Amino acid sequence: MSRQRVLFICTHNSARSQMAEAMLRAMGGEEFEPFSAGTEASRVRPEAIAVMAEVGIDISDQQSKTLDRFLQQPFDWLITVCDSARESCPVFPGVERTAHWAVDDPADVEGSEARRLEAFRQARDDLRNRIRLFITTASRPDLPHGAEALGA
Repeated sequence: MSRQRVLFICTHNSARSQMAEAMLRAMGGEEFEPFSAGTEASRVRPEAIAVMAEVGIDISDQQSKTLDRFLQQPFDWLITVCDSARESCPVFPGVERTAHWAVDDPADVEGSEARRLEAFRQARDDLRNRIRLFITTASRPDLPHGAEALGA
């Protein structure tokens, strides 16, 4: 059985999509081959690196990437993790299934470092819960192509 290729997309590929990619890699075993990209590239946010380290996942070597490098590649899943990326994401020919997870952008939170880190933890935990659901349901042959069950 081949691994399911999953592409997570957010605007800057700096936090949410990076965390989702790393969590699916850590939790999904050999069943999935995760990637992440942004409609724009920036850098992996230090807060995302810090909160992922708290749960034992090292993303310090991950790089921010744009969608361009993935446009001609086949994917079983394309999952947008922010509303902006969902609206501006190009069509990916050959993508089997899509889902949208509206995860609040922790980079938008202003204030103290503690407040910002808490926002990144909330995004991480939201994504972790969604990844767990995704892992248990993504292989079901009866899952509709619209993947409404995974959009929650």
